Amino acid sequence: MKYLSPTVQFDTELLKKYDQPLPRYTSYPPATELRTDFNLFDHQQAIAALNQRSSPLSLYVHIPFCQSACYFCGCNVIVSNNRNVASSYLNYLIKEIHQTAAQLDSRKPVVQMHWGGGTPNYLTLEQVELLWRAIHDNFNFAPDAEISIEINPRYVDQPYIQALREIGFNRVSFGIQDFNPQVQAAVNRVQPEELLFGAMDWIRQAQFDSVNVDLIYGLPHQTLRTFEETIQKTVQLNPDRIAIFNFAYIPWLKPVQKNISEQALPSPQEKLDILQMAIAELTRSGYYYIGMDHFAKPDDELSVAQHNGQLKRNFQGYTTQPEAELLGFGLTSISMLHDAYFQNHKRLKDYYQAIDYRQPPVEKGINLHRDDVIRREIIMQLMCHFSLSKHTIETKYHLDFDDYFAVELADLRALADDGLVRIIANRIEVTPPGRLLIRNIAAVFDSYLRDRIIANFSRAI
Repeated sequence: MKYLSPTVQFDTELLKKYDQPLPRYTSYPPATELRTDFNLFDHQQAIAALNQRSSPLSLYVHIPFCQSACYFCGCNVIVSNNRNVASSYLNYLIKEIHQTAAQLDSRKPVVQMHWGGGTPNYLTLEQVELLWRAIHDNFNFAPDAEISIEINPRYVDQPYIQALREIGFNRVSFGIQDFNPQVQAAVNRVQPEELLFGAMDWIRQAQFDSVNVDLIYGLPHQTLRTFEETIQKTVQLNPDRIAIFNFAYIPWLKPVQKNISEQALPSPQEKLDILQMAIAELTRSGYYYIGMDHFAKPDDELSVAQHNGQLKRNFQGYTTQPEAELLGFGLTSISMLHDAYFQNHKRLKDYYQAIDYRQPPVEKGINLHRDDVIRREIIMQLMCHFSLSKHTIETKYHLDFDDYFAVELADLRALADDGLVRIIANRIEVTPPGRLLIRNIAAVFDSYLRDRIIANFSRAI
């Protein structure tokens, strides 16, 4: 089945006016609200509550290691060529999986699993199989579970790709960022065009169900012309999904970015021109605009889920499993349950020590209140479907929408005056110009934002 893509209208003046640092709303409350006073009792209560619900599970497994540093990276990674660190890490990761699974209702089906990083293919195939068996020995996977892995195409060959498929992965994702050699050199991510097309050929030959590629706009030395070539080559690759992320230049938070000269970055106007071109070219090439920075083929599961009103966001981005609760394993990984979020330690020493003491390796977390849950649903509906039914919220949470959100509706009217939303009697509709500024619209309902230092977030455009 194929569906019509939501209309997107590019208004340069509005984009400039509303371009400010904001959360990406992969969760609400955002991960910046996790606190270190989230304790062992809170974790136990969260797991006990999870066991009482009938929701399925989504698993995230974090492999933090990389062979080399990409200068644009904002992820939590450990750069090392000492492969022995992976062996020790795997031992502790498997212990964490065993310890957590022992507390869970074993009947809960796993409908999704994603291995991210870092670089999951930093692991040898023997290590991949070891971790795979440990997870499957402890969890009950649905027959049609979506099982994905991120790879760095510079460090795989055809036998490795084929083995991943035979082990059981059915989806794969890899980063392109930019095809241009000058841009690649500037961000320390040199991967020739032939290498990228070769990796895609191996993936297709292995018959993965879906392939996602990542691009980044705003990198050093990018121009409208060079990135148009990147878009054209990406379309030739023919991936099922494409994510185009805005480069967040935050060297004060991510020291590796100090290797990038600020003078080499494209101007704000050039970035807007690049974004406009990318959206136009991808939609012209038949990709469905899912929202924010994601595109998918019309018959991809993301497109179908959005059409059916079942799209959701979690810490990995858009997802097709709206009822699943996310459990994260490994260093820095985040779990996202219905009423609690918690994140593992960021330092290996702390992560290992907690597991040695047979404690959850959790550094911080947050228990959600009723108001958080209500606002989360509103923000997710707007982010995923560009539309919100007031009546649905009123019925589900037994409240008067206009009264409960009187302050927010007043703020929203300023956005309506600029043509970003339409406030109808029973609905809030995001307009075509507003779809590129959906983070600004969602932020109206963010009760934490007024007290938050917004400079820590990436800019809206």
